[in-house]
Amino acid sequence: MAHAHSKYADFEGLREQAVTLRRAGLSRRQIRDRPHVDNNDILNRLLEGEPPPEWTKRPNAKDDVRARARELRLQGWTYDQIQVELGCSKSSISLWVRDLPTPKRRKRTREEASAIAKRGWEAKLRLREEERQQTRKLAADTVGHLTDRELFLVGVGLYWAEGAKSKPHSRRERVTFVNSDPDMITVFLTWLNLLRVNPETLRFAVQIHETADIAAAERFWADHVGIETAKLLKTTIKKHNPSTNRKNTNENYFGCLRIDVRDGADLYRRIEGWWYGIVGGAARRPD
Repeated sequence: MAHAHSKYADFEGLREQAVTLRRAGLSRRQIRDRPHVDNNDILNRLLEGEPPPEWTKRPNAKDDVRARARELRLQGWTYDQIQVELGCSKSSISLWVRDLPTPKRRKRTREEASAIAKRGWEAKLRLREEERQQTRKLAADTVGHLTDRELFLVGVGLYWAEGAKSKPHSRRERVTFVNSDPDMITVFLTWLNLLRVNPETLRFAVQIHETADIAAAERFWADHVGIETAKLLKTTIKKHNPSTNRKNTNENYFGCLRIDVRDGADLYRRIEGWWYGIVGGAARRPD
């Protein structure tokens, strides 16, 4: 103890040296190593009243949020309102504003209540969308690689659900597939490739409402299937019906793409047979 006492006997001299170093921008660690002050209590006394240099202050990501929370609390906002506005927990809010006076409760105006409800609903929708995307990703990951047989069966079902079918009163054994979903078109073309259908037998045509950007739709579908727009068949224009409340009117509306397979009667008959083979196989499955 005597050694420690003698080491710090010239306290004022040490303080003057420590303050000079502090004002020169040194950190506590750097100051401690210069005059070899290894006692934190002594170092605190030496630096008493001297603020740390700016570079030693650690930035806090929540400083701005905390300041905003205090500002809103002083304006009379409740914890619930602040939570919805800032997206932070009530426990954090309580910690930040607990020294502030509790605001007097007043009845919210209809506009305020509506705004709070809207923000709460928007937050809920964002959470739902995140959950939806997570579920979709997990489900997609379970599919993995498709075998040829799996793709074959998927394609048969896809065609029989969305493709043109022959009717007893109208015998038309042809392969025609129409869809507005680019992903469906991709799967269908991949399926035709699996069946070794000659790409030269494929014909493409756009079907779209007259109020849409027809040229943009033609470019979109031609790019999607990898052909020049000049190779598209004549576009089918659908007349606009004012009484129809259509939802597909934004800039991402490109109508439908029709795919025809030339001389496809034999292929159609096989598709029909494959489909009824699937139906029979499903019916024979044990309970």
